[in-house]
Amino acid sequence: MSDIYKPVDWTVQQLVDSIATGVLRLPDLQRPFVWPATKVRDLMDSMYRGYPVGELMFWNRIGGDDTGTIGTSQKSHISSHLIVDGQQRLTSLYVTITGETVVDDDYRKKSVRISFNPFVERFEVAQPALDKSPEWIPDVAAVFISSLQAFQGFVARLEEARKTLLTAEEQTAVFAAIRRLEALRGRTFKVIELQSHVDKAVVADVFVRINSEGVNLTAADFILTWLSVFWPDGREQLERFARNSRLTADHITELTGTQTTWTPKNHYLAPTPGQLIRVGVAVGQNRGRLQDAYNALRARDRKTGETDPVRQAEELDKIKRVVPLMLNKVNWDEFLRVLGKAGFRSRKMITSNTTVLYTYGLWLVGRERHGVDLTVLRDMLARWFFMAQTTGRYTSSPETAIQQDLDRVADADGADGYVKALDGVIATTLTPDFWSIRLAEGFISSSTAVSPSYQAYLAALNILDAQLFMLHEQVRDWTDPTATNVKNVEGHHLFPRAYLRDVLGYTDMKRINQVANFVPTDWATNSLISDRPPHDYWPELQAARDFTGETLRRQMQWHGLPENWTTMPYEDFLDQRRKLIAAVVRDGFLRLSDPNYQPALPDSHAPGDDVLEVAVSLLDLVSAGRLRPGDLLTSTDVDLEALAEVTEDGEILLDDKTYDTPDRAARAVGDETIDGWDFWAVVTSTGSVKLSTLRDELTGAA
Repeated sequence: MSDIYKPVDWTVQQLVDSIATGVLRLPDLQRPFVWPATKVRDLMDSMYRGYPVGELMFWNRIGGDDTGTIGTSQKSHISSHLIVDGQQRLTSLYVTITGETVVDDDYRKKSVRISFNPFVERFEVAQPALDKSPEWIPDVAAVFISSLQAFQGFVARLEEARKTLLTAEEQTAVFAAIRRLEALRGRTFKVIELQSHVDKAVVADVFVRINSEGVNLTAADFILTWLSVFWPDGREQLERFARNSRLTADHITELTGTQTTWTPKNHYLAPTPGQLIRVGVAVGQNRGRLQDAYNALRARDRKTGETDPVRQAEELDKIKRVVPLMLNKVNWDEFLRVLGKAGFRSRKMITSNTTVLYTYGLWLVGRERHGVDLTVLRDMLARWFFMAQTTGRYTSSPETAIQQDLDRVADADGADGYVKALDGVIATTLTPDFWSIRLAEGFISSSTAVSPSYQAYLAALNILDAQLFMLHEQVRDWTDPTATNVKNVEGHHLFPRAYLRDVLGYTDMKRINQVANFVPTDWATNSLISDRPPHDYWPELQAARDFTGETLRRQMQWHGLPENWTTMPYEDFLDQRRKLIAAVVRDGFLRLSDPNYQPALPDSHAPGDDVLEVAVSLLDLVSAGRLRPGDLLTSTDVDLEALAEVTEDGEILLDDKTYDTPDRAARAVGDETIDGWDFWAVVTSTGSVKLSTLRDELTGAA
């Protein structure tokens, strides 16, 4: 047998008692979080049915300051066994059997209760309905405290609810199920015990190897494990920063009894230690790929398998130098100003946390390595973040992208070279084609929350100090995460959902909920619009909110409203508005680059000028059932005889060619002057009806 380890049987009761006293503890190289309650339930169910639940691994070592405990109560013994593998299962067993609270991955105290039905021998996560049900034991911890009392209490409660006594057979079945559950105390786990003479580095290597066979750990976990072995204080700094990013200074003061005046808590990101390590290796080791960073830390020769202690120390020193800078209060707070300057006000507007982290990495590189002036750096990185967030630079292959960016600035010549390198990337990314084509296409989406394009549009409105739709109030005031508005800003349909569905005949919610159909406004405007068509509520809003002349034109510019938008065919409206709000995003970026930049107002617009003779498209008529595919169209001009057919796509089939508008089909026949909607009429059983008549009936203009 290997002198590194030996297998030993531990009962569940031995495990629980050892955790309770602190004999069995958690080393820092483990991850401090517990399973979700559903997995705890599944573990109890598997053990109850006698299914295998895996081995555990301990390290027989007297613990020191680098060990933690499971649970939140004080421990009375010095540890002699540290958990290397199986922490989640052991934590689950402990909290289920004892009822003690633990600290979850959000650093909050948490209890996990599992309910048990002894009649059907089923486990469920505790919930109010089961607590009230007499057929369930609300918390199995009661069984492990006293199975007899749990049995008696269950029977009494059930008999009271039924108003009758349980039969002898029922009592026997219930008692057997409860005793079987209690018998899990004696269930044995096979534990692989690493012996006390085994070095910490070997333990870390074992931990990494057994976990790398599955998909449980990431490269970030491996690096954190390495830090726990060779720099436990650094690992603790990362853990503390991550924990404190979720808590206010007053909360920490209350918890610790020590006066705290600052925490990294903010409105954008509550980083995990694994996320922070991405920044650390990017700045310290100049590496984007975490696996490469981990391999460098191990410094193991691929051919011989031998490690180079000198190289290990050098790579670790790179991390040691950057962690204090990364966690520095001034650096962190100054960087967060960058996000606000870029127009992003809260985490709801951030669609990529990785973009925040890598931008922070570049910020640290500029400040610490190239000495960029703070004001210049803030402006530079605001432009960079706006670009990276809008284009999704760090979403598809983030490690490759950041490696390229780190390489670009690695050899930059001082502050000017750093700024020139990043501005060069921006220039080659935000090309005229991006603004006019790619960004507009980015608005072809039905989810505003996860759309980088739409969030960039809101950020641009903040940068431009724009007002909400048809309100004399700034967007930035309503997107401020510290504001105490009764109701927040809402995204409302410009073409209301019910109108599109009930009048225009749209049934596809992805078409109805297009990003380009949303506009930021308040709940009162939302209610006023209700389900009315644009040509109905738009003039009323102008009059009620006193928008005329320049103020109206500015509203139309900020919110990307085309001329005559209220009577446009819906698909045409979406197409034009995508381009216009893409232009607003461009204007916001140009303002970032030049604070004096002022977008030009659109041409003068009179409220009565936005009535188009063409209110809807042929496809709208088909969708609404006013036209059917195969309907015949005839010319209303007796001198130009023509016969055409309506297609499924809402086009006109004439002489084996299709035309997307009545005007084009009329010109193909030879009439260059008359409106195509008046030229064509649909043939019905009672005669013929002009397309213009059907159009006006649909829009209410008739």
